[in-house]
Amino acid sequence: MLTSLFRASAARPSSRFSSRFFSRVTRTAAGAGAAFVVASLVAGCAIPKHSDASAPPTDPYNPAATQLLDDTQWQLTRWTDANGQTRALPGDVQGTAQTDAARSGQPLTLDFSTSSGRRRASGFAGCNRFAGTYDLKDGKLSFGPLAGTRMACPGGTGAALEQPYLDGLAHVAKSGVQMNPPQSLQLTLEDGQVLVFAPHAK
Repeated sequence: MLTSLFRASAARPSSRFSSRFFSRVTRTAAGAGAAFVVASLVAGCAIPKHSDASAPPTDPYNPAATQLLDDTQWQLTRWTDANGQTRALPGDVQGTAQTDAARSGQPLTLDFSTSSGRRRASGFAGCNRFAGTYDLKDGKLSFGPLAGTRMACPGGTGAALEQPYLDGLAHVAKSGVQMNPPQSLQLTLEDGQVLVFAPHAK
């Protein structure tokens, strides 16, 4: 009888211990399973990062920055035709391969001023100076009629560019300013030509 009771009492703690042990193991396993499920969900929701080589490069010329052109001065540094050909410019400041005659000329310029209380554009077109009005609206630059002086122009790169330059300013399709150094202004014309300007101090 005593032997039976001893065996029964000795078995009970072991049974309780086993129950607690298995309960703990179950809870731990359940917690680990839940953590695994959460980790899997997070991993599944993560946005994959990869480079798309076919994506076009970001355009550095911000149309919105065109609104910052008031009271700035610019010098034409690159003129690209619609077919991708670069024109020789007078007063070349880029060190590109150009003729001595082109390099010795006065650069083409474009100045914006609000000192009169109105937006006034002026500059040098290759032989004559010009002046007129300009407007900045919805991130686009546009010009009013531009009138120039009537000096006699000797032959040369500047004289040859004067009329195309003034015609181009009258037909701007898109404008943008690159704010990161080196700052520049880009005008895309309606026929696909592109004029790029660098800041110019008077």
